[in-house]
Amino acid sequence: MYTGRHARLRPLQPAFIMAATGEAVTYRELEARSNRLAHLFRKRGLKRLDHYSIFMENNSRYLEACGAGERSGLYFTCVNSYLTPGELAYILNNSQSRLLITSTAKLDIVREALKEAPGIELCIVADAPGESERIIGLQEATAGLPDTPVEDESVGTAMLYSSGTTGRPKGILRPLPEQPPVQQLPIFDFLEKLWRCREGMVYLSPAPLYHSAPQAAVNLAIRSGGTVIIMETFDPERYLQLVEQWGITHSQLVPTMFSRMLKLPQEIRSRYDLSSLEVAIHAAAPCPAQVKEDMIRWWGPIIHEYYGATEGLGFTACDSEQWLSHRGTVGKVLFGDLHILDETMQPCPIGTAGTVWFKTGSPFEYFNDPERTKEARSADGTMSTVGDVGYVDADGYLYLTDRATFMIISGGVNIYPQECENLLITHPKVADAAVFGVPNADLGEEVKAVIQPMPGITPGPALEEELIAFCRQSLSRQKVPRSIDFEKELPRLPTGKLYKRLLRDRYWGNKTSRIV
Repeated sequence: MYTGRHARLRPLQPAFIMAATGEAVTYRELEARSNRLAHLFRKRGLKRLDHYSIFMENNSRYLEACGAGERSGLYFTCVNSYLTPGELAYILNNSQSRLLITSTAKLDIVREALKEAPGIELCIVADAPGESERIIGLQEATAGLPDTPVEDESVGTAMLYSSGTTGRPKGILRPLPEQPPVQQLPIFDFLEKLWRCREGMVYLSPAPLYHSAPQAAVNLAIRSGGTVIIMETFDPERYLQLVEQWGITHSQLVPTMFSRMLKLPQEIRSRYDLSSLEVAIHAAAPCPAQVKEDMIRWWGPIIHEYYGATEGLGFTACDSEQWLSHRGTVGKVLFGDLHILDETMQPCPIGTAGTVWFKTGSPFEYFNDPERTKEARSADGTMSTVGDVGYVDADGYLYLTDRATFMIISGGVNIYPQECENLLITHPKVADAAVFGVPNADLGEEVKAVIQPMPGITPGPALEEELIAFCRQSLSRQKVPRSIDFEKELPRLPTGKLYKRLLRDRYWGNKTSRIV
């Protein structure tokens, strides 16, 4: 969140505004705060390429916590704010973080985590006084420190962690060249063009700031001299209100947010003026085709989609017109070199699904984890994958079918559950859906759905029968769930990532293998 240039050009313009409270922080103030914190890092002995972590909900001190690292050559890890003390301690230890920045809201979790994280020399509470030599308040810690840049400014960047849906989370480390912070890393140059950032943009951020996409988008909006409106939590009607209130021009969402807005009553959906919107980007999870069509019909051809992992292996993208002419695509390759390969690492024919590999567009490794770095790469080390499955059509557009680990093999037939999930989420009584394979003595696996009903909808046999009949209208027999269970809420993070493994493992019991 480097603000040096704009603190001089537009000192009194809000760099960001908190949606719930209206608290505004100008470029001048954000610059001063970030500099004071950077001086604290140097005072505590943190030098270029050292690590620290941030564990907070969306709040008004989050961006300076990132900005201070970006101007002092540090790696900063923005930690999922929903983690338990043990999970937090693992990341603090694994990332070799020396400092932790947190908030009052997370302090109880942090106190427990610190018992298992001896490497944390200092914990800084962003919004309260300190309580010990190890846990101190941000204001007292930075009091009297200069609000001008440190003498040895150099660019820093986030070292984010994978979600950990397959084993422990992995820190994604990118090379950090020694260059001034005003010069951003090449991958951000690419994203700035892809997301059509411009001077004076007003960006609405509805997602957690710890996640990679909001991190990048907010960073670029501020580097462009825009103003960011930060939602503390997502609410569908409140999102629409904010677009009208602040004249939002750009935003980035996840498909579940689209679904929730589409399910608002028509009188609420039509109540707000959304005409200021220029660019609405979505990614992070597959978007059901019907949901996307409905959003384009509602908002117009301003919806852009991209596909790319936090690892930065490569990116594909498409605008509304491209998607409508290639329904279901996640776009054409714009960054990296795409290959669809079968299990023997041979190219798949056009239209045939295989594992998605990229000749890496942006170098990375998993921090202190050479084995898992090796697992993600081809034998010759030239290509990388995160295990997604998809195919390319004759026009070069990529379509994702699923993650390889959740493919269902039933009676010898490969079934990619995303198709069924995409259908179920369009049903008016379904708030969220997960589909996966469960053991079947005859077929090996059978298709199971777990549904989160809409508020006020009663789960039970009648709803199960209705939803199965609904699937039969559009899906072949093998793809239709044989049974449906109901949950009050599916384990989906605000980032849009569904922890499907947590659901699926319940049905496999103590089996050491998930292959029948």
